[in-house]
Amino acid sequence: MWADKLIDGVLELDTPIGSRYIRPDVWQSALLMWIFRNFQSLPQRVLRPWQRRLIDRLRATNEFVGLSVPGSPDRPIIGRVELRPERDAKVVPLHEANPATPQPVRERGQEAASA
Repeated sequence: MWADKLIDGVLELDTPIGSRYIRPDVWQSALLMWIFRNFQSLPQRVLRPWQRRLIDRLRATNEFVGLSVPGSPDRPIIGRVELRPERDAKVVPLHEANPATPQPVRERGQEAASA
C-alpha cells in the first residue's frame, strides 16, 4: 500500500470549489506520507511552516490531475489538505448583555429575596 502511494499517490486539496488532485514526485510523496502518517485529512492551519511551503509549492505548479485514469483503478490518495478559508468569528463574553433587550430596573429599596 505504501509503495503505491509513493509511486502513484496524489494529494487531495479540498478547496471551496471542490476537490483538486496533485501528483507529487517521489521525494514529495515521501514527505507527504510522513505528514499524513496518522491522519487522512488535515486543515492547512495546523501544518508546520515547512509543510505549508511544500503544499504551496505543489499548488503553485497548477498541474492538477484526475483521480482516476481510464482503464485503471483510482490513484491512491496520500492525504487531504483542507484549504477552506477561516471564518471570522466574533467571541462574545458570557457576561455581556444584549443591548437590544431591555434590562429590568430595580426600584430603590427593593431587594432580591434570598433563600
